[in-house]
Amino acid sequence: MVDKRFIIRVYAIIINEQKQVLISDEYVRDMFITKFPGGGLEWGEGLVDCLKREAEEEFGQSIEITGHFYTSEAFQKSVFYEESQLFSVYYLAKFKEPIRFKISQKAFDFHEKTNGSQSFRWIPVDKLTPEELTFPIDRKVTQLLKSVYVPNLQDSQRA
Repeated sequence: MVDKRFIIRVYAIIINEQKQVLISDEYVRDMFITKFPGGGLEWGEGLVDCLKREAEEEFGQSIEITGHFYTSEAFQKSVFYEESQLFSVYYLAKFKEPIRFKISQKAFDFHEKTNGSQSFRWIPVDKLTPEELTFPIDRKVTQLLKSVYVPNLQDSQRA
């Protein structure tokens, strides 16, 4: 019998001055996935510490957490682990310094299809669609993000 367990994932919603959100394209477990940057909570870590560690690992630079955006509320089965329930926490964040890593113009902009390959790109918040994200919880967060930011974008364009 497989033990049931919980998996906690922590993600960054990073929006630049051009109202674009940062997306991560990855090759993981022999799958192409598109998601928000972030990763799994490790034993002994707090949520914010996890996200800051993930930023250092993925971007090679620090982020500042500016607020909580969303925590999953409904049951979500893990795609990768049998008998595991996933909890996802999303924080608003920004870079402390100018970006020093490569920003791609196309999805999956890496040379080799090896597990762990990753690239990043900006997508305008108002153009981002839930279908562009791989996982159901990221799709829900995309809808929430658009409901918060797109009306504000339209208001600022009219002013």
